[in-house]
Amino acid sequence: MKKTESTLLNMTLVMVVVALITAGLLAFVNNITEKPIEEQKQKTIAEGIYKVMGSQQVSVVKTDTMSNEGEKNIIVHIISDNKGNNCGAAIESETQGFGGTLRILTGFDNDGNILGYTILQSAETPGLGAKADTWFQKGGKGSIIDKNPKTTKLGVTKGNEGDIDAITASTITSRAFLKAVSKAYETYFGK
Repeated sequence: MKKTESTLLNMTLVMVVVALITAGLLAFVNNITEKPIEEQKQKTIAEGIYKVMGSQQVSVVKTDTMSNEGEKNIIVHIISDNKGNNCGAAIESETQGFGGTLRILTGFDNDGNILGYTILQSAETPGLGAKADTWFQKGGKGSIIDKNPKTTKLGVTKGNEGDIDAITASTITSRAFLKAVSKAYETYFGK
């Protein structure tokens, strides 16, 4: 059997065939995993809503995507209790932190008081920026729970930017976190 001559045309054809096979395999895997990934995302949001609203006896009445000063990644979930009474909103917002995108879900009552929050996505430094998960919770050094952004300046105390203690050695993450909460509040309640 004669050895195939190595020419530009032969090498190009082999590369095209390899690329087509690889693209087909990637499309197949994407098709298989797309639905489970979306289901997991929805489950994470539902669990987050229960957490930030402080109850599992709530449901989402309406979900809207809103914008604030050009920001299009703000998703508002209007929440009602099991009797149908509006009890606030759970709002997804994001900013750039030290390590990348910081995406949070914040719960507000009808008056704008912060009920709770959960971090949906974070690329912050493990051990430092990752402390945002607990630092701003009730009982944490920088607690924002039960505060209202209308009356509490959501910024770090460093440099007199606001009323909240920053995470030790993680001021950039603290600023990003508080900015995301402020964006959520301003988008839904106004300034």
